[in-house]
Amino acid sequence: MSIGLYTTAQLRAIEQAAQATLPAGTLMQRAGRAAAKWIDARLGAARKVLVVCGPGNNGGDGYACARELAARGHAVECIALDESVTDDARDARAAWQRSGGRVLHELPADRRCDVVVDAIFGIGLARPLAGGYVEAVRWIESQAAFVVALDVPSGLDADRGVWVGGVAGVHADATCTFIRAKPGLYTADGCDAAGEVVVDGLGVDAPEAEGALSEPDQFEALLVPRRRNTHKGSFGSVAVVGGGLGMVGAPLLAARAALRVGAGRVYVDCIGAPDLRFDPAQPELMFRSLASLPEIDAIVVGCGLGTDVAAAGALAAAFERSVPLVVDADALNLLADRSRFSGAFEAHAAGRVLTPHPLEAARLLGTTAREVQADRIAAARALARQSASIVVLKGAGTVIAHPAGRWWINPTGGPALATAGTGDVLAGMIGAFIAQRIEPVQAALAAVWLHGRAADDHGGDVGLVAGELAARAADLLARLRGKDAQA
Repeated sequence: MSIGLYTTAQLRAIEQAAQATLPAGTLMQRAGRAAAKWIDARLGAARKVLVVCGPGNNGGDGYACARELAARGHAVECIALDESVTDDARDARAAWQRSGGRVLHELPADRRCDVVVDAIFGIGLARPLAGGYVEAVRWIESQAAFVVALDVPSGLDADRGVWVGGVAGVHADATCTFIRAKPGLYTADGCDAAGEVVVDGLGVDAPEAEGALSEPDQFEALLVPRRRNTHKGSFGSVAVVGGGLGMVGAPLLAARAALRVGAGRVYVDCIGAPDLRFDPAQPELMFRSLASLPEIDAIVVGCGLGTDVAAAGALAAAFERSVPLVVDADALNLLADRSRFSGAFEAHAAGRVLTPHPLEAARLLGTTAREVQADRIAAARALARQSASIVVLKGAGTVIAHPAGRWWINPTGGPALATAGTGDVLAGMIGAFIAQRIEPVQAALAAVWLHGRAADDHGGDVGLVAGELAARAADLLARLRGKDAQA
């Protein structure tokens, strides 16, 4: 079941509605109990734990967690960075002290521990960390300990996944987040800050969210095993258009990926190498000009395309075909010149998937890559609305946005993908799934998830090359289909 993602404003409303029906401090007690239960189960035998508490309700969660951990046999001390400023937090601190719990008022120089619990600041932090809070963060990171953040790592913007004010905060090994998941834990800096994320709803109801983590249950149509009575025509045809001078490898990577993940036929139009007629590594590929193909089910345009006159003509020709398009790489850079392509783009009647990296998205939005990265979700949604297209904003925590407003963050993938050609492979996979009659949004969700998971299964952060990804993704897809068939 997919995990919904909720903004700070939405979570505040949900929390306030729940608190109106519960005794004071109930949610704080539940949060402390949930975190303590997870920490105890994760780490096993009694441990030495230091809980670093801030002045607000996140600090109150820390005191509640400390009390529960002590009851489970752990040696726990709390460090108060400031006086508690909310009634619930004051009550939680008092309950900790009444139970015999110790509160330190300075960061200890000589104490080493097994676990540090970060309960300094939760959601809604508006100002960058400063003064003693920065010192506390540096102290936490100096400890040779397992770091668990409560709700969000302190200093992280829970909505955008960036450090508030650009000041780096806590990098946790795990985050116990409460009520519902926050988007900032899964994208941008949050990917490194949050570590393993555990969500506890605290028994609180919530409406359905517009955003969610991408998971296989969101592309179920692709997971149905194929019938035996089929042929290559049953699974569509893809044309890959690209390969300007010196860039033939890009469309070949996309085309090989499309073939590997199930497209029935794959054609390649290398505009910079018109004499290329054969791929020795993948002889199943067919080389044709787009104009010579009377029927096609999807077009992938842009991989290594270039931005010269020939590239512009190839993109214009792709827009003239009434089939779904995957628009990647140089095609996006050409598209950013609205005076040349706005009419053709708007006239194109079939579905479109745009696959920009942050700089390409910035060009399309008329902004900077820094501004895109400052709010990746907002940028992807704005581009989806503006272009009336599905948008795949690549990067740490790839964001997939639908023009109607729905959006997803993909939780798979990592630094092993930071190598040339992986984006071409992704574009080819999306095109192949669309050709197999998968709805474009499901095709994008599936391709991004499988592409990232294939890299994760590689097991390291270097050593993976783009040409290996599609075969790994196909094996993964086969395993997922096998599970469905057995069920």
